[in-house]
Amino acid sequence: MKLLRVGTAGAERPALLDRDGTLRDLSGIVPDIDGELLADASALARVRAAAETPGVLPALDATGLRIGPPLGRIGKIVCIGLNYHDHAAETGAAIPAEPILFFKAPDTVVGPDDTVLVPRGSRKTDWEVELAVVIGRTARYLGSAAEGLAHVAGYATAHDVSEREFQIERGGTWDKGKNCETFNPLGPWLVTADEVTDPQALPLRLWVNGELKQNGTTAEQIFPVGEVVRYLSHFMTLYPGDIINTGTPAGVAMGQPEPKPYLKAGDVVELEVEGLGRQRQELKDA
Repeated sequence: MKLLRVGTAGAERPALLDRDGTLRDLSGIVPDIDGELLADASALARVRAAAETPGVLPALDATGLRIGPPLGRIGKIVCIGLNYHDHAAETGAAIPAEPILFFKAPDTVVGPDDTVLVPRGSRKTDWEVELAVVIGRTARYLGSAAEGLAHVAGYATAHDVSEREFQIERGGTWDKGKNCETFNPLGPWLVTADEVTDPQALPLRLWVNGELKQNGTTAEQIFPVGEVVRYLSHFMTLYPGDIINTGTPAGVAMGQPEPKPYLKAGDVVELEVEGLGRQRQELKDA
């Protein structure tokens, strides 16, 4: 299923994109797309049954309708740094022996086509297309990558916007360059895990002002999805509605020759993970 949330920011309602590409209203079936829904097999079965029965879900007019983040009431966002062989190579970094972790606050999440704000004082705002993993079952001390995959509810396209000076040159942790407002566009859809045959075979692409900058595949991940979930479960409990941003392939501004083409107000970024939908953001000054 392709689950999404539509409407004005803070007042989104649940919806579904059916097999014919028609937007359907889910608000008569479930109150929201969130961790509580993803953890409830019977509620998901009701949604699936309604989607497969003609006439049950009313169609929505998509004209002018904002698409919000496909997940509400997000718990935590755990991010994996330097998780692609080609991205590590372009930045001159060693291949990490274990996953590099940082966090993004849930309030960085915006819709897939919402404005992204360049922070005040920023000189190095960068782009990163990523596969986002949404947890559907509580994960603690998992024993295998297969168990990790079994705890995934679905997948989405994510944009891990980053300010490299804040992240790398200002001391402390990476979090300072990762948590500026609007720095995690998400969506348009949450695609349930049953529709993603192999999360390690997904092309990812990103364009800036129409120029292709990133063109990679999740096959390049150093730590694959199932292993990332297993690994994280030994350091923290993962709950339904938590998100994992699993890293970005080569092609970021930081990896380009000088002068590096960092983002500025007026730029337009478009990105997609194949099968998970496309985003488009115009940048403006904060």
